[in-house]
Amino acid sequence: MFPDPLFILAPPRSFTSVVCSMLGQHPQMYGLPEVNLFVAETLGEMWGFYARRRFGRDGLLRAVAQLYAGEQTIQTILLAQRWIQMRLPCDTGTVFRELVEKANGAILVDKSPITILRAEYFQRLRRTFPRARFIHLLRHPRGMGESMLRTFGNAMALRMNAVDYSTDPPTIDPQKAWYSLHINILTFLATVPEEQVLRIQGEALLCNPDCHLPRIAEWLGLRTDQAAIEEMKHPERSPFACLGPPNARFGGDPNFLRDPRLKPAKGKPLSLAGPLPWRPDGKGFSREVKDLAHEFGYC
Repeated sequence: MFPDPLFILAPPRSFTSVVCSMLGQHPQMYGLPEVNLFVAETLGEMWGFYARRRFGRDGLLRAVAQLYAGEQTIQTILLAQRWIQMRLPCDTGTVFRELVEKANGAILVDKSPITILRAEYFQRLRRTFPRARFIHLLRHPRGMGESMLRTFGNAMALRMNAVDYSTDPPTIDPQKAWYSLHINILTFLATVPEEQVLRIQGEALLCNPDCHLPRIAEWLGLRTDQAAIEEMKHPERSPFACLGPPNARFGGDPNFLRDPRLKPAKGKPLSLAGPLPWRPDGKGFSREVKDLAHEFGYC
């Protein structure tokens, strides 16, 4: 009997890469890169989904290479490609179960952000792992919006329909993505037993890991001793906390892969009040965003 995995649910630019790597350093957990499996019913469909966005394949390639060959090199990535080709007709849930079994009893931690985009992805995940645990990872909407635009420009916001069409011309506004994606998560988690869900502010976790990491480990029924917690404070020790070989470079946030150390948030806490730096009209957060952010404990 293998332990059910842990899934981190959060919008992009919400500390998922660093948090997944931190949790994966616990002696009883194993943090994956973004394997993106539940985007499709079969592995072949998933592989085709990312035919034009090859970076979406990198995480699964790196995970298979590391789990089965113990390292990530050009040659082991080629072996991982063969492993995947042999399983293209398999459903993605079966493929994920294989990864679970290969982890030798450790809890697999997955943080594939694409999972939160559609209800069908959630349903596929839940059907495969009805007893899985979920961390609903939060980030202040101002911080998430600024990070999204700083990292991806307007491209990510446009793909997520984070646009205010009430202005002329339309205004790129990441708060819309923050709100809609968290609503997707909340809608799904409403169907999950409360004991399988933990919500946590990413800023709080990064600023005070000694407080929040034991809480997470205890919730999962894992070791909370000093040695285990100290190891979790070193995400840079994850085998995936770096750029991969040339035939599978990514599998996570490129900024994190280039500098994977734990870096607590700096400066004053962000505010829900005041204008948004990405809006030329000086408007602030909408009422619905403020209400949801308040529910999440932000001011």
